[in-house]
Amino acid sequence: MPAVSKGDGMRGLAVFISDIRNCKSKEAEIKRINKELANIRSKFKGDKALDGYSKKKYVCKLLFIFLLGHDIDFGHMEAVNLLSSNKYTEKQIGYLFISVLVNSNSELIRLINNAIKNDLASRNPTFMCLALHCIANVGSREMGEAFAADIPRILVAGDSMDSVKQSAALCLLRLYKASPDLVPMGEWTARVVHLLNDQHMGVVTAAVSLITCLCKKNPDDFKTCISLAVSRLSRIVSSASTDLQDYTYYFVPAPWLSVKLLRLLQCYPPPEDAAVKGRLVECLETVLNKAQEPPKSKKVQHSNAKNAILFETISLIIHYDSEPNLLVRACNQLGQFLQHRETNLRYLALESMCTLASSEFSHEAVKTHIDTVINALKTERDVSVRQRAADLLYAMCDRSNAKQIVSEMLRYLETADYAIREEIVLKVAILAEKYAVDYSWYVDTILNLIRIAGDYVSEEVWYRVLQIVTNRDDVQGYAAKTVFEALQAPACHENMVKVGGYILGEFGNLIAGDPRSSPPVQFSLLHSKFHLCSVATRALLLSTYIKFINLFPETKATIQGVLRAGSQLRNADVELQQRAVEYLTLSSVASTDVLATVLEEMPPFPERESSILAKLKRKKGPGAGSALDDGRRDPSSNDINGGVEPTPSTVSTPSPSADLLGLRAAPPPAAPPATSGAGNLLVDVFSDGPAAQPSLGPAPEEAFLSELEPPAPESPMALLADPAPAADPGPEDIGPPIPEADELLNKFVCKNNGVLFENQLLQIGVKSEFRQNLGRMYLFYGNKTSVQFQNFLPTVVHPGDLQTQLAVQTKRVAAQVDGGAQVQQVLNIECLRDFLTPPLLSVRFRYGGAPQSLTLKLPVTINKFFQPTEMAAQDFFQRWKQLSLPQQEAQKIFKANHPMDAEVTKAKLLGFGSALLDNVDPNPENFVGAGIIQTKALQVGCLLRLEPNAQAQMYRLTLRTSKEPVSRHLCELLAQQF
Repeated sequence: MPAVSKGDGMRGLAVFISDIRNCKSKEAEIKRINKELANIRSKFKGDKALDGYSKKKYVCKLLFIFLLGHDIDFGHMEAVNLLSSNKYTEKQIGYLFISVLVNSNSELIRLINNAIKNDLASRNPTFMCLALHCIANVGSREMGEAFAADIPRILVAGDSMDSVKQSAALCLLRLYKASPDLVPMGEWTARVVHLLNDQHMGVVTAAVSLITCLCKKNPDDFKTCISLAVSRLSRIVSSASTDLQDYTYYFVPAPWLSVKLLRLLQCYPPPEDAAVKGRLVECLETVLNKAQEPPKSKKVQHSNAKNAILFETISLIIHYDSEPNLLVRACNQLGQFLQHRETNLRYLALESMCTLASSEFSHEAVKTHIDTVINALKTERDVSVRQRAADLLYAMCDRSNAKQIVSEMLRYLETADYAIREEIVLKVAILAEKYAVDYSWYVDTILNLIRIAGDYVSEEVWYRVLQIVTNRDDVQGYAAKTVFEALQAPACHENMVKVGGYILGEFGNLIAGDPRSSPPVQFSLLHSKFHLCSVATRALLLSTYIKFINLFPETKATIQGVLRAGSQLRNADVELQQRAVEYLTLSSVASTDVLATVLEEMPPFPERESSILAKLKRKKGPGAGSALDDGRRDPSSNDINGGVEPTPSTVSTPSPSADLLGLRAAPPPAAPPATSGAGNLLVDVFSDGPAAQPSLGPAPEEAFLSELEPPAPESPMALLADPAPAADPGPEDIGPPIPEADELLNKFVCKNNGVLFENQLLQIGVKSEFRQNLGRMYLFYGNKTSVQFQNFLPTVVHPGDLQTQLAVQTKRVAAQVDGGAQVQQVLNIECLRDFLTPPLLSVRFRYGGAPQSLTLKLPVTINKFFQPTEMAAQDFFQRWKQLSLPQQEAQKIFKANHPMDAEVTKAKLLGFGSALLDNVDPNPENFVGAGIIQTKALQVGCLLRLEPNAQAQMYRLTLRTSKEPVSRHLCELLAQQF
């Protein structure tokens, strides 16, 4: 293109830009812009005709003003007039203005199209390129209709310059992507393929991009490109870095063109011509050989270009899947990258090996790297690399290594990121089911899954284990014994209760001979979990109880007493009430023979394809393939895949609220009914009474942050399908927190579960889990009245600068809450940096037509992101001395507000988040703790010392951290707990 002459510098434009940059305020900038717009408007409307230079200058100013964010409603005609200029710089500015400001519906589009046609017909390569660039930049359907037929002729014309061909190819590609139906396939398609032989590498590169896009829809029209692409690739691969000097990038000849050619070849099967195929194999071997050579440069650009070609070569080898030697060599090359210091290379190697594992030729070669992959799963810091490692373990699994891989994935599941936990659970369930030689191992694996990550075990998974246990007589006794032992854990996940209720109801008689698992013991164990469970699980347990009456007649009186209890016969939930009435009547009226017939053992389930694999495919998206479903099957495997999922109930139809299809996560466990009065229909989710129940969910190390809903189809890996804004109204739009908000907040400083608020209308329960700088909180809103709440809207609000310190993502809840019903809201929380004020929870709804509003402080305090830290006495005192600056210490001496009990104090300190260090303080009565507050931006180390004086009923609390505000805030929070 011609160089811009010195006279085209447009001094007026430079002065205007300088004035804008020198403006001290937004108002000054707007004032200067308005002045300039008025001047330009007067010039355009003036009687004196403007020369080309003046038009260009003023159009440039308008373009600059538009790019600053201001609307431009004039000057379009002057820009169109510039297109007819014979000066390059004027024409260039005209095209630039049109590309940026003119939309496809503009009335000027016909004039613009005429100017473009004139430039395309001018045969001036510079003007033709400008016109083609404008068409591609605008890319509207109108322009496609006007020029789609002309551009292919320019592309294949023998007299077109190389720069014009290059621009035409890219312009045609843009139009084809925008409107494929407008680009006609004709005789030019055969001629465009021959551009792969063009001497100009730029033309070849543009042509490859175009052909790759076109051949995906019309592969037969461009089939002749295979031999030409192989020929061109062979010349590039065999050339030295000095042969293609203009297209050599850090000693790598034409890397971009090589990658594009390799991708083009992946659009077709292996070449049928033996000579072409032999030449291509030789090229691929050359690339693999060059990868083993020492690098010619230490620059990262050299290795990036070299590796880009290598990985695309491996992708082509995997695509062909017909050359065993190349597949094994590719696997060995990828194996070297598994321990490379570059994270991106490790990621790409794992991803490519996942595909290689599905090939019968390279599967064994992939398996040789199992130890390296397991080590990556354990030690990688990047979660995406760990996920690819888990994918590869899943893909390389077969009967010979299934137990090792499943055990490693179970071990990883205990600390896995919550974003990928459900996917890991599904993979473990599929592998255990597919390669189970010993069914007892399969049962152990699924029960371990529920124990470790129960919140992520979907209905499909535990339905499958029930179906398999029901269909296999040889495993029923073992399953009953194993699940009975699992239910004895103090913190037992609700899914474990479901599995236990079903298996013991069907096969509990197989272990009833042991006094340790006698019928009364089995019933007592199951019933101890009853009040902690959701409605669906309690319905299943009632079915188990009636089964017990048939299996164990000695338990009849006890179970009838439970069914006769007022809490069952007058239950607010119609499903539970109906089951209790029907089961009580059945057990009282029916004879033994009738009871045995009605409650006989479930028959085997018919076999069919497993629904777990279908769920995994839905999560991974339509392109997800695995070793289990793409042809590589173990011929010796017992096909225990298949079978319909048993319904949790064996007698009555499950409640509509029971999620039997796995379409949503299992509802959180519920505790006994609230005791605030006979008219209280709300299920009390947490009990704050002295006789505290066992934990309602698994310990934080066993299950952290459960899945909310299945991902939306358009976003397979999304955790939140429709996240609501973190703060809908601003703090100024809600009322002040209620007077007792601080007192309610203090109750949650050292605990995560409980009732946050309760009045005669509403109860709000909280269940939360935190790890490092992440947390998930469940809020339970219960309608204690018999009248429906309307326009129910709970919102999280960030006061002040809290939004830069704490990110809270919420799920919307139903706008109506029925009388006696309860809805759940899930909050994902991320601590960005240390904060002092908690977010606010605003709850607004209409009750009986009257608006109700409530503002609370959400129980999220900085100590929730504590990570306990163990350290020896010497390390503690060394660190204590390092934090000796006055601003790093906060101390408070205060009177005890509660009885001074050492065990209670210890429990509160542990609940606060720090680790308690034994044998550190010389006085055994004192408490010493250490921990690290995890935020996304930084970590804040914290040491604390609590000195109780029982005689004076006083405490002295000392905290030292690396940040002064954190020390003071933690000291205030903790002091209010004693």
